[in-house]
Amino acid sequence: MTAYEPVIGLEVHAQMRSRTKLFCGCPTEYGAPPNAHTCPVCLALPGALPVPNEKAIELAVRAGLALECEVASHSVFARKNYFYPDLPKGYQISQFELPLNGKGHLDIEVDGETKRIGITRIHVEEDAAKNIHGAGSSAVTLVDFNRGGTPLVEIVSDPDLRSAEEAEAYLRKLRDVLMFIGVNDGNLEEGSFRCDANVSIRPVGQEEFGTRAELKNINSFRFVKKAIEHEIARQEGVLQSGGTVVQETRTWSEGQGKTISMRGKEEAHDYRYFPDPDLPPVAVTEERIEELRAALPELPAAKRARWQEELGLTEYDAGVLSGHPEIAKYFEEATRLFVEQSGKKNKDAGKKVGNFVQAEVLRHVATNGLEALFPVAPSAIAELLGCVEDGTINGKIAKKVFASMVETGTAPKAIIDAQGLAQVTDTGAIEEEVRRTLDASPSQVAQYKDGKTNVIGYFVGQVMKATKGAANPKAVNEILRRLLDEQ
Repeated sequence: MTAYEPVIGLEVHAQMRSRTKLFCGCPTEYGAPPNAHTCPVCLALPGALPVPNEKAIELAVRAGLALECEVASHSVFARKNYFYPDLPKGYQISQFELPLNGKGHLDIEVDGETKRIGITRIHVEEDAAKNIHGAGSSAVTLVDFNRGGTPLVEIVSDPDLRSAEEAEAYLRKLRDVLMFIGVNDGNLEEGSFRCDANVSIRPVGQEEFGTRAELKNINSFRFVKKAIEHEIARQEGVLQSGGTVVQETRTWSEGQGKTISMRGKEEAHDYRYFPDPDLPPVAVTEERIEELRAALPELPAAKRARWQEELGLTEYDAGVLSGHPEIAKYFEEATRLFVEQSGKKNKDAGKKVGNFVQAEVLRHVATNGLEALFPVAPSAIAELLGCVEDGTINGKIAKKVFASMVETGTAPKAIIDAQGLAQVTDTGAIEEEVRRTLDASPSQVAQYKDGKTNVIGYFVGQVMKATKGAANPKAVNEILRRLLDEQ
């Protein structure tokens, strides 16, 4: 039986975070009533002419720079002709021979290995409208033109991916980059980040590519992985049974758990591309390109590496805390403030803040696109951890205080004072409670004398229980050992 190797290339359609559409002034806000955000330009009424959106062009340049692309100072919009109800002009304004961004790359990590995936091009185009099938009747399809004309970047990878796992890793990494640079909100549910996958197989060792199938408009990482895995298996089955794989467009049916044929795959010549006569070439000066390059924020991979080096985070912790741009900002601000207030070294501070944010804060965080809602300000976390650092409270009490902070919005020190949660540091009072505990536990004292020193944990627990967690644990341990050794 012949062994086959998958060859996968991805085309990602990412809506850019522009307030208005690519060629008109209609808003791009998601969730408006159907056809509320339309005008003569995006509805292609006679006599209406497109005007390019400068903000969208600069966002596309930013995407190219972040992905190490060759940014063109001269690019051209073209008409891509095909006839669907979601394109009222009968063509889509896109780019073909002269795209805005040329060759680039993105490095991914799979199974501990780093692999560079080439990027063929990143071009600018308008999104199509949205077809709503089965509205009112299974025979009816309605069209909502609110999305039509929304600015997109199409990011086309080289056919460098060799597994569904690599494809998923590439998509996750790409979405992270686009979110951190503010180009895309990463909202798969709303369709602002969608993927087409070109999948083929070839006998292992063969240089020539096999015939590919294009899997269209998949907006879930999990579905992309499942669709590619199924398509690889389907094509292997076709070849092993003596059949021929045909070039076609397919879609993923989650309900049926398989890819389904939609239509024969068009080639570039089928679209009859030609420069749009209504739009001048796009000119971006080298000076402006360099200004946009200088304004790029730190990318997530670089941020994670820096956190591991400077703040002592593990690879896992750095990954969790950089899972969303706003979470990363929150963590960094809380750490900076904690360092300022406590005087701790960066690595100690980073670990303490990182652990607390992951364990307590993130469970209360709600994200929507690039927005995130946090239960308390980062300054409040720095103040709370400062109270642990100076011995006012211990870590267990800090969790209780944080819960009150979330519920009431009150500052940590005010909660500690109001609820009497400050640690007992009076060694006389602690010693009195320790003596009571030892007097009430003669069998455990005997075990300690017999060499079972781990029983000291029992004594600590009893003292902390008696003081409702208010006793300073360090003082409790020191007094316990002294009194036990004296007996």
